[in-house]
Amino acid sequence: MSHTNYHHPTGAGRGRTLAVCGAVVFATALLAAGPALADHLEVAPTAPSWIRFGADALLYLHIAGGTVGMLSGAAALLARKGAPLHRLAGRIFMISMLIMAGIGGAVAPFLNDRLSTVAGLMTCYLIATGWATARRPSGVGVGEFAGLFVALAGAASIYTLTYMAQNAGGTLDGAPPQGFYIFVLVSTIAVVGDLKVVLRRGISGAQRVARHVWRMCFGLFVATGSLFLGQMQLFPGWLRETPVLYIAALAPLPFLLFWMLYVRLSRRYNSTPTLA
Repeated sequence: MSHTNYHHPTGAGRGRTLAVCGAVVFATALLAAGPALADHLEVAPTAPSWIRFGADALLYLHIAGGTVGMLSGAAALLARKGAPLHRLAGRIFMISMLIMAGIGGAVAPFLNDRLSTVAGLMTCYLIATGWATARRPSGVGVGEFAGLFVALAGAASIYTLTYMAQNAGGTLDGAPPQGFYIFVLVSTIAVVGDLKVVLRRGISGAQRVARHVWRMCFGLFVATGSLFLGQMQLFPGWLRETPVLYIAALAPLPFLLFWMLYVRLSRRYNSTPTLA
C-alpha cells in the first residue's frame, strides 16, 4: 500500500504549522513550569552565581522536557499512525524525552538517587532505540550492537541495585521498591529483544512496529509516573486523596497493551515490512 500521499504540499504545510505550535508549547512550558518548582532545587545558597544559574537552567529544561514529552506523547498516541501529526509529535516526543531523562540521569548521582540514574539511562536508551527502529532500514549495524551493550549495562546495574536494596530492607536511597522491580523487568525484556535483533540480523513487519511501540510507550510512562506518582507532594492534598493521579500516571500502559495487540493482529502491519 502506497503512502506517498503523506508528502504532498498540503501535508508539508500542516507539518510546518504544527512545528511552530510545538515550539510555542515548549517555550511556554519552559517559562511557566520552572518557577513553579524552582524551590525544589537542591543548591547551597552560598554556591557561586554561575552554579546556581546552571542548576536553574537544568531544572527548567528537565521540567519542560517532561511536560512537552507528555503532551507530544499523548498526541502521537492519538494521531493516525504514519500521518504528519504522528510523525511530528513523535519527533518532539523523542527530543523532549531525551532532554528530560538525560538531565535526570546525569543529575541524580549528585542527589544520592542511584535508581534514577539507571532509570534515566534506560529511558534514553529505550526512546533512542524505539525511534531508530521506526526510522532506520531493517538490518543490523553499529547502532544495534551499541544498543545491546547499553541494555546489558543497564540490566547489570539495576540487578545490582535491586540486590543492594533487598539487603538494605527493600529500598535504596529512599526509592520505592516497585521502581526496582519495574526496571528489572523492562531491562530484561530490552536485552532479550536486542539480542534477538542481533542474532536474526534485523526484524521486520509486526515485530518491528511492536518494538517501536512498547519502547516509546514505556518512555511516556516514565514521564507520567515520575510526575504524578514521583512528585505527588506538588499536587493539592484533596487531589492526592483521589485516584486521579494514579490514573494519569498509569494511562500510557493501556495504550501500550492495546497497540501491541493491534499490531500483532492487524494485517496492515503483518504484511508491511516497515513502519508506516
